[in-house]
Amino acid sequence: MLKLKNKTALLLSTIICLTPMIFALIIFEKLPPQVPTHFNAAGVADDYLPKAAAAFGLPLILAAINAYTHFRLTADPKVEKASSVIKQAMKWVVPVISVLFIPFSLLKALGTNLPIPMAATSLAGIVIIICGNYLPKCRQNYTVGIKLPWTLDSETNWNKTHRFAGFLWVFGGLIILINAFFSFWPVNLVVISLLVIVPFIYSYLEYQHENKDQSIGQE
Repeated sequence: MLKLKNKTALLLSTIICLTPMIFALIIFEKLPPQVPTHFNAAGVADDYLPKAAAAFGLPLILAAINAYTHFRLTADPKVEKASSVIKQAMKWVVPVISVLFIPFSLLKALGTNLPIPMAATSLAGIVIIICGNYLPKCRQNYTVGIKLPWTLDSETNWNKTHRFAGFLWVFGGLIILINAFFSFWPVNLVVISLLVIVPFIYSYLEYQHENKDQSIGQE
């Protein structure tokens, strides 16, 4: 039954990844030769693809990434220990990106005025908050979570690191979400850097502390 659920989720999420191709077919003739696929912090396009590649190639690439994500989450030997909520969220990240990002790019190519920086930053903040909320519930595994040599080696280190990172990510996600209305991109850069670096440092310090306690206990 579990395998059937995995196959159903893979099929449905792949279909969702490819859904933007329907919208692309409808407006394809109206698209300019080059479609914006990347935007800077001010919402100005700074990278483009030929319209056929953007309209049909990107959904296919995202569908392939989605299939690989499902395979990794299913093939992980410790997948049973990972939080079911986080696993499900990971399985739906790529489809959400596909149905939001590709239509946004196509509409932007048509000259539609869309607040892309605000929308993208808000979405990033929400995703970080959700991940932070469930990080403490993520049990030790090889696929999802903060995978460092010492977190994978010690369940205690894993649990402490994820509890700490969960609080930090919720707080950081709130800052990013609020900053979406001000679009001051250095704030996002600093916050994201801290969300990556600080849990790493915390986990390493816990690792050293555990080793010190073990050494004292052996004396």
